[in-house]
Amino acid sequence: MNYCSECGEAVELKIPEGDNRQRHVCRHCHTIHYQNPKIVAGCLPVWEDKVLLCKRAIEPRHGYWTLPAGFMENDETLEQAATRESVEEANANLEITQLYTVISLPNIDQIYMLYLARLVDLNFSAGTESLDVRLFSEEQIPWDNLAFRTIDFTLKRYFEDRQKDHFPVHTSFLAKHNRYQEES
Repeated sequence: MNYCSECGEAVELKIPEGDNRQRHVCRHCHTIHYQNPKIVAGCLPVWEDKVLLCKRAIEPRHGYWTLPAGFMENDETLEQAATRESVEEANANLEITQLYTVISLPNIDQIYMLYLARLVDLNFSAGTESLDVRLFSEEQIPWDNLAFRTIDFTLKRYFEDRQKDHFPVHTSFLAKHNRYQEES
């Protein structure tokens, strides 16, 4: 950030009085500009023993498989964001059942929040951000072609939990050495 969005003057990076982190502060109007992580909301849609995956039509990771998810917008709830992304990417009719994974990615300032969801019907198709949308059994998952580690993490937990028929909320973060540290 170079300029204040309030008055247009230059900003400087400093620790404001009473704070403990560097922030962009306007030299003229003294507005403090906070930058916070982005929330990625999505679903793990399930139909019988299969999960719905989308093949990405956009960067990053064009051509790789993912769960329907994307950045939360202002003026929507987390559940609304997860549902909207599932419609945008897969035209999927689903019913959210529970929050399932919360994964912090501090190195890129993102938090993934993925819900378990039940597909209401099989009327799904690729949205504008997807090349293809398909149901996969555990054995069919294209593990080497998953777009993001968060998706790999979520799918592995789901198939493990399905064997026990117990689906707790999994919280974790991606540590500096690129390994997940589970918090639950």
